[in-house]
Amino acid sequence: MTTETKEIIKFEKDFTRQEAIPEAGIKRALEILETGCLHRYNTPKGEVSDVALLEKEYADYVGAKYCAGLSSCGSAIYVALKSVGVKPGDKVLCNAFTLAPVPGAIENAGGIPVFLEIDENFLTNLDDLEKKAVESQAKFLLLSHMRGNIVDMDRVTEICSRLGITLVEDCAHTVGARWGDKYTGTFGKAGCYSTQTYKHMNSGEGGLLVSNDEDVIAKAILYSGSYMLFDRHISRPSVEVFERHKKNIPNFSLRMSNLVAALLRPQLADLDTQLKRWNDRYYVLAKGLEGVNHIRIPKRPEKEHFVASSLQFTLTDINIEMVEKFIAVCAERGVEIKWFGAKEPNGFTSSWESWEYIKEKQKLPQTREVLDFLCDFRIPLTFSLEDCEVITKVIRQVVEEIF
Repeated sequence: MTTETKEIIKFEKDFTRQEAIPEAGIKRALEILETGCLHRYNTPKGEVSDVALLEKEYADYVGAKYCAGLSSCGSAIYVALKSVGVKPGDKVLCNAFTLAPVPGAIENAGGIPVFLEIDENFLTNLDDLEKKAVESQAKFLLLSHMRGNIVDMDRVTEICSRLGITLVEDCAHTVGARWGDKYTGTFGKAGCYSTQTYKHMNSGEGGLLVSNDEDVIAKAILYSGSYMLFDRHISRPSVEVFERHKKNIPNFSLRMSNLVAALLRPQLADLDTQLKRWNDRYYVLAKGLEGVNHIRIPKRPEKEHFVASSLQFTLTDINIEMVEKFIAVCAERGVEIKWFGAKEPNGFTSSWESWEYIKEKQKLPQTREVLDFLCDFRIPLTFSLEDCEVITKVIRQVVEEIF
């Protein structure tokens, strides 16, 4: 009598491989290289720089009055915090489920993070927000739409308005996403977006900061390193607004370059098409994992118009050792899952407990419990819908074998 051996399913593609830059972006980048005019203020007389054009186009896209191009999303967040008035020693409310550049920006601005719990759907616990806002008397909230998960922004803005809290949004993972009919990044004083390689628009590194407040954007442009060339921006308030700030704002040299903007402008023009492609892949993955024992996909609010360039799920009714084994076996079979429960930082993944430069230690038992069983992986557009089906088959097979 023979025992039949079950075929091991493996996935062969790279989770970090992105699509090529559009031909129009490559062509424009080569034109800029040939002129040598890479600096945003180094353009021929009478011409508008690629960065200035991108800023105007992005502001129009999200329905904001103004936009400034920065060197990264982290620098955009830092500049936003400074521009809305964060001073050394100020407390800044911030969801605990985020990535290292977010508390890094708070630290850079001299602020003190006050971390907020998250719930089982990976969203900021708004009861905890209200409680800690009152207890800490913090007047600033830096809200990360972490991994593209958008909390109830109606309640967030109501709490901020009632308690006199200034809202800054970290939209690194929500370019093109909306709550209701309003784009993320436009609910508070400033919104910050990423164009790092793994985001919805890819320029390697890059950041965009939007605001409807003329003083905030003028300060942001000055902080970014405009020298006295702010009149070359087209997404800006009047020169008179800059005149009242220009001698009080230091130059941090955090500008976006023309080369970066050249790569981004054709991607912005095609963004809505790309966003649909990401969600098509997400739905295949979510459907393939739905109903699998020990896996729970988060519930998404009806008003959340998300853009899913990654997928998260919770492993249920198991222990930490089993989580580690699940991650390891999936990796052996080509499915690279990131785990936020690891005690040591790994790659891009870390938690508030490993940010030891923050002197005020904070206990977040609900967040710790959620992160211990939270799994996450990217969904690059180099994956086909069929590839996504294979990924779910690998995960299902691993679950059946080890749980």
